[in-house]
Amino acid sequence: MPVPAVRLRPGDLRPLDGVQDELGAGTFVVYETERGLECGPVLLLPDAVADVRIDGPAVPLLRLATQADRLQLETKWREEAKALKACAERVAAHGLGMDLVDAVYTFDFVRLTFHYTAEGRVDFRELLRDLTGLFRRTRIELRQIGVRDEARLLGGVGACGKELCCSTFLKTFMPITVKMAKDQNLPANPSKNSGMCGRLKCCLSYEHQMVLEVRQELPMAGAAVATPQGRGTVLSVDAANMAVRVELDEDGRELRVPADRILAEEGRGDT
Repeated sequence: MPVPAVRLRPGDLRPLDGVQDELGAGTFVVYETERGLECGPVLLLPDAVADVRIDGPAVPLLRLATQADRLQLETKWREEAKALKACAERVAAHGLGMDLVDAVYTFDFVRLTFHYTAEGRVDFRELLRDLTGLFRRTRIELRQIGVRDEARLLGGVGACGKELCCSTFLKTFMPITVKMAKDQNLPANPSKNSGMCGRLKCCLSYEHQMVLEVRQELPMAGAAVATPQGRGTVLSVDAANMAVRVELDEDGRELRVPADRILAEEGRGDT
């Protein structure tokens, strides 16, 4: 299960004498969230937080994690695995149409949250009563999430060979459309443009605005242009690589021509 990383708020280290000198990226600390105590590695330090725009919330630091804290964290992971198995058995017993994703305790074991996916709403009142009786003195919460949130929680490696954006730095999901892929001349193949969650890849939005701006500087498809090889007509535009594909008038050859090699634009075609 991915370990949540913590971003500290500027000023949170001031009351803790000597702690700042021991902190570094990856240092395990105990911190406080709206949902309770948590333990995890530091992602950004206060100076970085002050200078870098952060989409996700920062949290106050309570203390550096001790050896006892690290052991408790390992215990928490083991108990989460047991809780997930126990909940799955009761979901099956009640015949509920829900797929459990994970079980998450707060560091102090006060709250236990089960994340699940489902096609629609699920009446889990009987299940909740069972879980409340099984995990006494623990607040139980069942939270339905989408497939993109599921990928974020489980983590993984994308087609690019890097860890999933959503489970590392991406804290807010942006609306992704098929038009973004078309604007970037990407293959109209859903399997190639979809991430591990089965939805369109979040990275389709990263360069989309830049591509739209670049396209304004390039001749449109159908425009008559002059190239070093002769006059021709633009067939398609590759804004990401600042190039166009041209069909020569003289012999019908198709060439890929960098934008800076277009000698003149003699007309504009339709988009």
